[in-house]
Amino acid sequence: MGLFSRKKKTNRFLELLIRQAEYTVDGMEALRAYVREPDAKLAAQVANLEKEADEVRRILIDELNRTFVTPFDREDIFALSLTIDDMLDYADTTVDELVIFKVKPNKYIQRIVSLLADAAVEIHRGVMRLEDHPNVANDHAVRAKALENRVEHVYREALGSLFDEPDDLAGMIHILKLREIYRHLSNAADRGDQAANAIGDIVVKWL
Repeated sequence: MGLFSRKKKTNRFLELLIRQAEYTVDGMEALRAYVREPDAKLAAQVANLEKEADEVRRILIDELNRTFVTPFDREDIFALSLTIDDMLDYADTTVDELVIFKVKPNKYIQRIVSLLADAAVEIHRGVMRLEDHPNVANDHAVRAKALENRVEHVYREALGSLFDEPDDLAGMIHILKLREIYRHLSNAADRGDQAANAIGDIVVKWL
């Protein structure tokens, strides 16, 4: 290293966003494992990761409130943090709904969760590339949005399949439970789409 070389200043906000995204990836992976084979330990893992991610977000918001100059627009940092946080929140509450409703995850739930887990990976990679390779970050955001479109397709397919359920009272109750869980997972995908949009907004202003 040369005499006048300087170490690049750490982007504190980006570090925190990356940590949030990492927790979301881990949480979605735990959810993917849970819907394949429901287990109390996996449910607890999702819940614990959600709590850890919430703490990171609290630190980020505190830093945001105490910092006058930020590396990206303040509103974009807040929006990206919020949407990443929401993705993991929905993962946690999906487990809650499956337990409360006593619903066994079916193939549609498994497919949607798998797509959400893949989208979380793309969001994480996008956040990691934001500062040094913004165009690559945007590519990952585009991939995350494409996965949201695939979730929407499976969601509609799942809703259509509900009419194949029995038409007795027990069948109708089961339909309502599944519809609520499908809607919940669709909302998670929407938040992933918004996180991708937030990455895109930062890239547009950064370039």
